[in-house]
Amino acid sequence: MAAESEGPVPSIRRCARRDLSAIVDLFQQDWPRVEVREPDLRDAFEHGLASPRQRYVCAEVDSRVVGFGSLTLNHSLRRAGPVGRVDDLVVDRDHRCRGIATRLLQAIEELAIGAGCGRLELGCAFHRKDEHAFFEQRRYERSALLFSKQLAGLTLS
Repeated sequence: MAAESEGPVPSIRRCARRDLSAIVDLFQQDWPRVEVREPDLRDAFEHGLASPRQRYVCAEVDSRVVGFGSLTLNHSLRRAGPVGRVDDLVVDRDHRCRGIATRLLQAIEELAIGAGCGRLELGCAFHRKDEHAFFEQRRYERSALLFSKQLAGLTLS
């Protein structure tokens, strides 16, 4: 993994409706073989913005959204309380290795702590070795194997 370089310091903020188009562009960069369409994500994005269980954060550089992170708050009986899940963490390819993903992840961690979470979890595709290293460098541990099954609707994996 490349070392983080100097550059403009991104501002991290809660996402707003106006950010969806930029977020769709980030997703398209991350999943180039999948058509990511804004109309397909609009309802889910607006539902997430309104949900007390969802938190969306954006990173901006020079008033341009260059990163996105998503946190879902779940209640776990086994863990006897809230557990956070990082659903998305993506940075514009031209702004990677500048500390933006780290700043987004720190913001997500702070939101999870503020919501009473004692644990934060995430899934990461097997082929994304650089991302595995990124999370391990930030003290995330490999602790489970994620199983999934497509039931219906849009898939971006």
